[in-house]
Amino acid sequence: MNKTLLALDIGSSVITAVIAKNDLDLKINILGTGLEDSYGINKGSIVNIEQASNSIKNAISKAKRSTSNPIESTVVSVSGAHTKGIRSMGSVNVPNGVITENEINQVLQMALYNATIVPEYEVLHVVPIAFKVDDSNDVENPLNMNGARLEASVYVATVKKTALTNIKSALRQSGLEINNFVLDSYATALSVLDQEQKNFGAIVINMGASTTEFACYKNSSIIFNDFVPVGSNHITNDLSVMLHTPPNAAEMLKLKYGSLLSNVVSDDLAIKKVKVPRIGDEQNTSEISLDYVQTIIHARVEEVLILIKDRLKQSGIQERIGAGIVITGGLNQLKGIKHLASLVFENIPIKISNPINIKNGYMNFEDSTMSTTVGLLAYSLNNRSGYELDSNKILRKQIIQKSKAHVPHMAPKDVPVKEEIKEEIMHKSMDNEVETLLPKLSKDKKGKGLSSFWTIVSEWF
Repeated sequence: MNKTLLALDIGSSVITAVIAKNDLDLKINILGTGLEDSYGINKGSIVNIEQASNSIKNAISKAKRSTSNPIESTVVSVSGAHTKGIRSMGSVNVPNGVITENEINQVLQMALYNATIVPEYEVLHVVPIAFKVDDSNDVENPLNMNGARLEASVYVATVKKTALTNIKSALRQSGLEINNFVLDSYATALSVLDQEQKNFGAIVINMGASTTEFACYKNSSIIFNDFVPVGSNHITNDLSVMLHTPPNAAEMLKLKYGSLLSNVVSDDLAIKKVKVPRIGDEQNTSEISLDYVQTIIHARVEEVLILIKDRLKQSGIQERIGAGIVITGGLNQLKGIKHLASLVFENIPIKISNPINIKNGYMNFEDSTMSTTVGLLAYSLNNRSGYELDSNKILRKQIIQKSKAHVPHMAPKDVPVKEEIKEEIMHKSMDNEVETLLPKLSKDKKGKGLSSFWTIVSEWF
């Protein structure tokens, strides 16, 4: 499928709209982009539908200016503010002895059916943690394997229905229907982790304007996600309150002089103090020590990192991570953030990362604030996405697309085909993967008799 896609990242500070589609080589082709300041959105939630609708509409309008392609599909990010993660298991018989995509779909649907989901919550993702064929060990991809029984352990990400309804209402004014929702932290993990980090397991922390979202990604699967309602805007507010200065002056102070390193407070080491206007009396200024500014910033960032550490300890996930912690989002540009995170998380490796770059003529995607947006594009257009049930409870899968390129049948026997042409044909005939859909499994096919193996799996994760 090669539909024109609108990817919409609804952030608390900026709304990003990107129109894209795959080109003939199945690479992401950016057709238009739009950025708009967020209004009516706070801590990942819509608090004023009218204001949010206008911001979304303006971002989409800006993106549409560069392309005449009609939007055929829409994917929207969902904040982890109102999400719950659930682990579940399912099993199905394999009647023909060979596992097909129908059996994979059925076992994921069965695991979803077995999950205990709170009535006011809706499913975002059903991602397989591991498959098992008969008595085998973990199987990453069971397709075409021989066996009599297929089992799956899954992570089910759910979100409050009201949160999705509010997003739909805000988008309705633009005349667009949402085809898919994607968890913010899941999209972020897809955009910043390399294959080695995904295999060994990594925790991705996205430090945004008013929220900090984090998720654990391991073996091509998200296995945990959580949320802290604190971000860079809280640092600005702290500076404004503690220094008795207007928010815009506090923001400037944070951006220009913000640091977590005791020996580096600014580019000009001679500067030890700065003058800032007083709130309510902006004609007069106060002289503030940069050491004091640094102390305020340090306290807030350290608090966020400790909150994340405590959440990870409670989940038990932190002990199972081999590739360490990856920090992205706007706050990862703060000087000294890596050093402070290393102290808080002790012996866990810390990496500051930006998303993979998508070459285009509109904007730079290799920016830490674009992590979720790039992840939305990767989730929807990258042809290497694995099996899972999306927010419509439909299987996302990979198939082989046969190339039309072939050696001409009428080539004379005495005129051999050049080796370069042969190599080009072989290259073009390689597997091209395309997202397709499979039907849902009816509830009357509920499986029973899960083996004790899955008790061990659930304890491990």
